[in-house]
Amino acid sequence: MHELVVLSGKGGTGKTSLVGALAALGRQQVLCDADVDAADLHLLLDPDILERHDFYAGHRAVIREDSCLRCGECLDWCRFQAISADFQINPLLCEGCGVCWTLCPAKAIDFPENLCGQWFSSETRFGPLVHARLGVAAENSGKLVALIRQEARQLAEARGLDWIITDGPPGIGCPVIASLGDASAVLMITEPSISGQHDLERIAALVDHFRLPSFILVNKADLHWPMARAIRKFCDVKGYHFMGYLPYTRDFIQAQVEGKTILEYDSNNQIKQVVAGLWKKLRQEIHQLNPPEPSKATARAARP
Repeated sequence: MHELVVLSGKGGTGKTSLVGALAALGRQQVLCDADVDAADLHLLLDPDILERHDFYAGHRAVIREDSCLRCGECLDWCRFQAISADFQINPLLCEGCGVCWTLCPAKAIDFPENLCGQWFSSETRFGPLVHARLGVAAENSGKLVALIRQEARQLAEARGLDWIITDGPPGIGCPVIASLGDASAVLMITEPSISGQHDLERIAALVDHFRLPSFILVNKADLHWPMARAIRKFCDVKGYHFMGYLPYTRDFIQAQVEGKTILEYDSNNQIKQVVAGLWKKLRQEIHQLNPPEPSKATARAARP
């Protein structure tokens, strides 16, 4: 099984649009939207939700008023000033450290898990999709990313599918780190600008830390060819797999407005050919980097 994680240094580089296009080309894969803080792949693929699950992570303290002695011990111990003088806990200030719960002499504080969001198992016109929605200001996004990637892998195994295409989070933070473990390869999308190259260098360094094969694509390359070529040179120096250039076109936007991928949109055959060539090249290179293990029967037959 191969998992391709598509990343970018920031939002808006065209990552999700490209994942939708690759999904339209593949059709024999599980899709995973690991951008749980601002998931939007479902807006493009219009999935039918088959399963809906609550996601619990972290804890918040809750004072039981009928058991509270109002001794003030919790006020003294709380370093986040989350407990008011009338012994009410502000959920926005509580960090879930558990000090008040542990040291309360009356044991009047509960410490339940937080409902941080939901995750979904859905079906799209291009195959199954595992995605999630993190709650407003909720934490533990990395844990949620790890959860839905695990579910996507189990779903791929159950259906006998060889590919997982993961729409990863932007940046280099905890959700991105959680999206990289056990991946087969990473496709990084960047833009031809100084900030685009800077973001690319940061995320490429993170991917290098995980020792994963790196593939790089410059989107909207014709907006500034000198910088696009500088990024190509950066890839050559670092030894990254450079996958080419995508020109800027408003057809991506118009296709999204109509709820379609660029492969389903009526015009711009040039872009379709470029994306199709990209997917073919990616599959070949990833297969070469991660060849399938021989079966036991094949291994016995190969013995002298």
